[in-house]
Amino acid sequence: MKNKLNIYCKYFLVSGMTATIVSCSNTKFLKDGQLLYTGAKVKVESDSLTKKEKSELESALKENLTPKPNSSFLGLRPKLYAYNATKEPKKEKGLRYWLKYKFGEEPVLLGDVDREFNKDIIVNYSENKGYFNAKAKYDTVSKNKKAQVIYTLNPGGRYLISNVKFPTDSSLINSEIQILKEKTLLKAGNPFDLDVIKAERQRIDDSLKDKGFYYFNPDNIIVQADSTVSKNHQVEMIVKLKDNTPKLATEQFTIDKVVVFPNYNLRDAKKGLYNIPMNPDSLKGYEYNDIYVVDPKKKFKPRMFDRALYFDKGDIYNRKDHNLSLNRLISLGVFKFVKNEFVVSDSLNHKFDAYYVLTPRELHSLRLEALGRTNSANYAGSELNLNWTQRNFFRGAEQFKASVYGAFDVQIGGPAEAENIFRAGANAQLSIPRIVAPFRFNSSSAFVPRTNIKLGYEFQNRTTLYTLNTFNATFGYQWKENVRKEHELNVIDISYIDPANETPKFLALKENNPYLQRITDQQLIFGPTYSYTYSTTMLPQKNTFYYKGMLDLAGNITGLITGANEKEGKQKNIFGVPFSQYAKIENDVRFYHKFTEKTSLATRLIAGVALPYGNSKYIPFSRQFFVGGSNSIRAFRARTLGPGSFDPRDANNTRAVFDQAGDIKLEMNAEYRANLYKFLNVAAFVDAGNIWLINDEFNEAGENIRPGGKFSKEFLSEVAVGAGVGLRLDFSILILRLDLAMPLRVPYYEKGDRWVLDRVKFGEGSWRRDNLILNIAIGYPF
Repeated sequence: MKNKLNIYCKYFLVSGMTATIVSCSNTKFLKDGQLLYTGAKVKVESDSLTKKEKSELESALKENLTPKPNSSFLGLRPKLYAYNATKEPKKEKGLRYWLKYKFGEEPVLLGDVDREFNKDIIVNYSENKGYFNAKAKYDTVSKNKKAQVIYTLNPGGRYLISNVKFPTDSSLINSEIQILKEKTLLKAGNPFDLDVIKAERQRIDDSLKDKGFYYFNPDNIIVQADSTVSKNHQVEMIVKLKDNTPKLATEQFTIDKVVVFPNYNLRDAKKGLYNIPMNPDSLKGYEYNDIYVVDPKKKFKPRMFDRALYFDKGDIYNRKDHNLSLNRLISLGVFKFVKNEFVVSDSLNHKFDAYYVLTPRELHSLRLEALGRTNSANYAGSELNLNWTQRNFFRGAEQFKASVYGAFDVQIGGPAEAENIFRAGANAQLSIPRIVAPFRFNSSSAFVPRTNIKLGYEFQNRTTLYTLNTFNATFGYQWKENVRKEHELNVIDISYIDPANETPKFLALKENNPYLQRITDQQLIFGPTYSYTYSTTMLPQKNTFYYKGMLDLAGNITGLITGANEKEGKQKNIFGVPFSQYAKIENDVRFYHKFTEKTSLATRLIAGVALPYGNSKYIPFSRQFFVGGSNSIRAFRARTLGPGSFDPRDANNTRAVFDQAGDIKLEMNAEYRANLYKFLNVAAFVDAGNIWLINDEFNEAGENIRPGGKFSKEFLSEVAVGAGVGLRLDFSILILRLDLAMPLRVPYYEKGDRWVLDRVKFGEGSWRRDNLILNIAIGYPF
């Protein structure tokens, strides 16, 4: 081990020296008189600012300067070197072209820097932040063909807001603006800040839009700063309407008529508002609850528009209801385009008509999908789906989907007797865009709540061991509070699992092993399930977060009614099959950090526990936890790891059984992702985790069939660790993923011998065959 460390140290030393030489050699490519621009430094000289205030101002000013110097990593500029060292390519393709113009960066020279322009930027930015008497200068420092520009700012005293005045006259719009004064962003004592002024104008506009002033605009507001009425660097802020504000912008509008065109073809549009007559009386349609629907062929039931639209005749215009209505129409899933227009119908009484012009999607579609996914039993891998969809099944935007699919989990390498998994099945789902229940459910969300009814069948084949037939049915609800929060409640969730085709090999293996016997037991599982999802991954920001919590309660009410108690010999059956009774909870937390547009870090933590009781002594096999595989700990095959430190190998040092399940799960993943070129992405990852049992399991002879599997205070020493690298081919329509992983820590080795870093032997074929695992999948693992 010591020799290996010495080799690694020498390697890193040589690499560091080489990188330093490469970095310095960038300047040799410069012509006479050229200087490589290495960036700017900003100094703030002021006795009135604190050290923290100076630092924040310097950082903000530096961020606004142009151009940016060549990118660097640990003080090196590899992209600049790639550009300089690569000869001019003859064609706009190939490795040389990619190195020079795709990966490489053209040198940023001192001559590219407009220092006077940057000085003006520094002064203007400072003035916008309240430093009205700011002065700036610059100096250039050069050495060894490199140059840095140093900007020095003397900001002077910062002006603070002394007080804020709002309009006081009695006009309707000024009265509404006066009401908004209490929540103003302009606070006495705060610094003058142009960004805050812009935000205040937008706040006033947003509030007025919600009170009927549809034609108002932020530009109709002016915020004047008067520094003559106060002393000691103070300024009075005056908020008022501009003198040239259009009369239409000062009027409060109400809704007159609501008109819906649900079957409009945009290809027929020529000019104006889709060439549609604006007089509702001239339209051939029918009225439903004050909504005028123009649908001669009656493709859609009018009730769906009554639920989706939040405007009623006589309502004061409100932008929140405006956006809410548009979002709900879109979330119905049946319209490709949703357009809206307000047309003045009574200028004297300030009324306008609301027109909704909707272009339907193709009501029928047939689609072939390639997916990477994990199902409820944690079979992870790739899946091919053939889906048929009807988006208006009962003329109320109900979506009916039917699909057939085939799936596989392929891992190349590792133990010779590894089993791959094949799945095939069919399912049908009816999704109704409302809550179907005996009680009334009102939602003010921008997303239409749905009632989902599903039926499905799945065939699972474990190659040389057994097959399972799974039948399932669910009835439940799905609704979103907002774009971040989603709920799914299945009031009824029934699964029936029936084994078939147990091979002689598997029959021999399970003969004296209760755990293996349970794998192919008939299983009847029913009860409610609930999941809650919170996600910010759709937001354009550097740090995003994802959380999904799931709760599964099976057989609770039935067990209570029947008095089922397996421990006391009172196990109850339904149709000759014991029903399962348990409680299970699982949490999936993910954090994503974007370093640049092309590099990011993705992390995940999964923790779960399942407790059997009442009619069940054990959690049904299909609902237990599993680890390993292409979407889990990739250095171990799917479902081969754990529980705890249990060693699943036989005397010949090969794996005998490949389904290791547990009642407790802990898994952690970290993955660095980078884009190399267009569709080509790479990754480096580390996975860790394991599963454990709540209780030990014994056979009829009293032998512990999975020793070391029970959860204990030693659980951290039983965490498996694997690492690897990946190649991802992103073709837009699908992402093909190749992940090569190897174990770093094996939990079923002796306690002091579980780390295997010192046993890595890339040069030996037998080591590579037993330790390198190639995962082939579609989509990202998380």
